[in-house]
Amino acid sequence: MMALPYITEHTGFTGTVYATEPTVQIGRLLMEELVNFIERVPKAQSATMWKHKDNQRQLPAPLKDAVEVFTWRKCYTMQEVNAALSKIQLVGYSQKIELFGAVQVTPLSSGYALGSSNWIIQSHYEKVSYVSGSSLLTTHPQPMDQTSLKNSDVLILTGLTQIPTANPDGMVGEFCSNLAMTIRNGGNVLVPCYPSGVIYDLLECLYQYIDSAGLSSVPFYFISPVANSSLEFSQIFAEWLCHNKQTKVYLPEPPFPHAELIQTSKLKHYPSIHGDFSNDFKQPCVVFTGHPTLRFGDVVHFMELWGKSSLNTIIFTEPDFSYLDALAPYQPLAMKCVYCPIDTRLNFIQVTKLLKEVQPLHVVCPEQYTQPPASQSHRADLMIDCLPPPMSYRRAEVLTLPFKRRYEKIEIMPELAESLVPTEIKPGVSLATVSAVLYTKDNKHVLQPPPKPTAPAQSSKKRKRAAEESNPETQLFKPLLSGSIPVEQFTQTLEKHGFSDVKIEDTSKGHIVHLQEADTLIQFEEDSTHIICEHDERLRARLRDLVLKFLQKF
Repeated sequence: MMALPYITEHTGFTGTVYATEPTVQIGRLLMEELVNFIERVPKAQSATMWKHKDNQRQLPAPLKDAVEVFTWRKCYTMQEVNAALSKIQLVGYSQKIELFGAVQVTPLSSGYALGSSNWIIQSHYEKVSYVSGSSLLTTHPQPMDQTSLKNSDVLILTGLTQIPTANPDGMVGEFCSNLAMTIRNGGNVLVPCYPSGVIYDLLECLYQYIDSAGLSSVPFYFISPVANSSLEFSQIFAEWLCHNKQTKVYLPEPPFPHAELIQTSKLKHYPSIHGDFSNDFKQPCVVFTGHPTLRFGDVVHFMELWGKSSLNTIIFTEPDFSYLDALAPYQPLAMKCVYCPIDTRLNFIQVTKLLKEVQPLHVVCPEQYTQPPASQSHRADLMIDCLPPPMSYRRAEVLTLPFKRRYEKIEIMPELAESLVPTEIKPGVSLATVSAVLYTKDNKHVLQPPPKPTAPAQSSKKRKRAAEESNPETQLFKPLLSGSIPVEQFTQTLEKHGFSDVKIEDTSKGHIVHLQEADTLIQFEEDSTHIICEHDERLRARLRDLVLKFLQKF
């Protein structure tokens, strides 16, 4: 979602974007915060010389190792954010969206965040599931919809956990105990975070933990330009929450306990460190603020304020960035650093279980998931293991998915259906011939009755024949033939009808029956029969009638 303005505003995009309502509203907050942080510190000049390979090599890490730096862009503006969001069409879970009549797209709850979705793309006979950023753990969003993923021809799987060896519950426990220990020792705690997502769960865990740990007098500060909106939004998206949070709304009670923390002034939120915050600020305290990279936002101020004391602690919970890279510019640093990455997305054990349950015919995933991570190459359990083995892809690779569209669904108009007369050809199997006009529009196909023949004004034979030739629908339909001709029985029939000296020759496509006396050939192939005789129309008609005795007519 964060990249959306780059796609819709800078690539000539003219399409529609589909997303759920919480995705749009929370995505707006994340982008608004990013723009706000960047615009607070405007750059007087923009530099590009450093991007040249020779200059880039001279720079300190990680800049010297950065790839494709010429594709790096300036941050978008709020106008571009609003323009991108105006192109979004809101959808709900399990809502079927028709795309040009060719396929149907359906979002399903992925269980990871408010409004986060997996998508099904299906035609009448094929089904592709796209599973990305999903969670089977019980957190605040609606649980993951697994049932709808069954019977997929192809399941595209991405967005798994970035830290497969860390257990989210264990990490939350570690987060709380480190936080409590620092506060007891008189230090402050800094939590670099996004303004939405895991912060809701962290505040809920702290709410349950505060009193038992004797932290009820310690203030919690949430500082972000969108802090207020984020806390309020999470309370109003009731239908996107898990069941026990939904039931609270009808009591009525706020679904998240951070509402109570705000009422009792244990949790205070501010748009920035200036203004009210500087008057209310008390230490020791816990501060939640952005940006998790430590490169911009209010977190930079707290790093400089608290970094020189070993009593203070910074706790990293976001798994998106290397905490060592984030801290690099602030070294040497006296404050304690704790890494508790909380990533509730699917791990490899959960993926194996999920694939066994939904049983897709083929799995497609990034190459990285088909081998253990380089740092733990002995861990064969840290990769996707399924049969048949998954198809892997690299970034920007174009894939041909392992299935073909073989069928289309065609509707028959009621008046045409009424005129059909099925004939039973063997027990339980009936056939009917259909003569119709195929009408196709927006990838939907309909069979309609052929137009009625219009009587020609003049009855001259020539004109009548010309009219018939130009309008094939008016011609009388010849019966269709089916069946196969047993050659030996056919030759016996020929002999009965006075044809002697019959020779049979096998060919790659069938048989040739040679009537030597009459100098005539009959070619039998799988789907056609040819009678070849010179200038003897009566003989040809006799032979044709004998062939027809072996075939069924419709």
